[in-house]
Amino acid sequence: MTSLSLLPIDAADATLVGRLFDPETGGPVLVAVRGQRLVEASAAAPTLSQLLELSDPVGALRSLSGGREWDLAEVVEASRRNGPDREASAVLLAPCDLQAVKACGVTFARSMIERVIEERAKGDLSLAAAIRGEIAEVIGGALTDVVAGSPKAAEVKRILQERGYWSQYLEVGIGPDAEVFTKAPVLSSVGWGSEIGILPSSEWNNPEPEVVLAVNSKGRIVGATLGNDVNLRDVEGRSALLLGKAKDNNASSAIGPFVRLFDDGFTLDDVRSAELTLTVEGAEDGYRLEGHSSMREISRDPADLAGQALGRHHQYPDGMMLYLGTLFAPVEDRDAPGKGFTHKVGDRVSIASPRLGRLENVVTHTDKAQPWRYGITDLMHYLAARGQLGRGA
Repeated sequence: MTSLSLLPIDAADATLVGRLFDPETGGPVLVAVRGQRLVEASAAAPTLSQLLELSDPVGALRSLSGGREWDLAEVVEASRRNGPDREASAVLLAPCDLQAVKACGVTFARSMIERVIEERAKGDLSLAAAIRGEIAEVIGGALTDVVAGSPKAAEVKRILQERGYWSQYLEVGIGPDAEVFTKAPVLSSVGWGSEIGILPSSEWNNPEPEVVLAVNSKGRIVGATLGNDVNLRDVEGRSALLLGKAKDNNASSAIGPFVRLFDDGFTLDDVRSAELTLTVEGAEDGYRLEGHSSMREISRDPADLAGQALGRHHQYPDGMMLYLGTLFAPVEDRDAPGKGFTHKVGDRVSIASPRLGRLENVVTHTDKAQPWRYGITDLMHYLAARGQLGRGA
């Protein structure tokens, strides 16, 4: 696997934008991918949020000339290193900056069933296999072709309630309203190569490979990238009211490597048909897990999810990044029979899609991951020092 395998297979035709930490200026720089180089894109806009507000962000990036450049392969290699001196070299950051980071849950029937299992097991991994066998026939076959919010979904809800199988997860999975929650604070997401965090106390957790939409303040979907909506299944399984503790932790939101902007060759229809692969490689036990997810199986259209998250009912002046949910819920035993899958420190997680590239991160505990210290105030001071504040979209 080469250091440039993080790019889409048609990278030469793609409009890719991201962010890197620049040790020379001491802060984040907006960059565009040009072949095997990263070109500073600050002349187009100081932040990704402002770039996506432009009427033609693709044209703004394509018209860039001059400016500083970095060798992509060198940046990738530096981004693989983690530790207190990680930012001694230019390294990749999550491509988003001032956008709210939102996420949709229970958007695929298969993962919806796993959420019901979590709820019934009350966070106890040892009970999951028995419960899965108990309800798979009743719920699984009944939901695979149900359109969320449809009359058929309402009838399925009635039947399941009568049989005692109704769940809050089924409500948001096939009911009229999607589950939309705040995944992470602004600027807290990590990018390609960074460590991703799980709570040391969690004994049942997994990656969640997802497509992430880039949406501007007007609700216009401008592009897409990949994300890992790291999930603690035992925590959320104990109570849905612990969703924040299960989802929003240090280094628990990974996004990247770059946002692919929509243009004549890549549109929302390509997102709707995207295929994702997941690979987890254990650092010490030689474990390997492979999974596949198809956006064709999503229960709600991406445009509907974006519309439910942002509109006249709720505004985001700096836009939002929106995780679309995952089909993937690993159930294979990693250690003892019946114990299912859970992460171990050192796991290398790769999420890939042919036209979006590959996001790679390494698992650690939340208290060992690099602390999040660079906030909005730091970014404003940095942009002011570079003379970039006051440049509206």
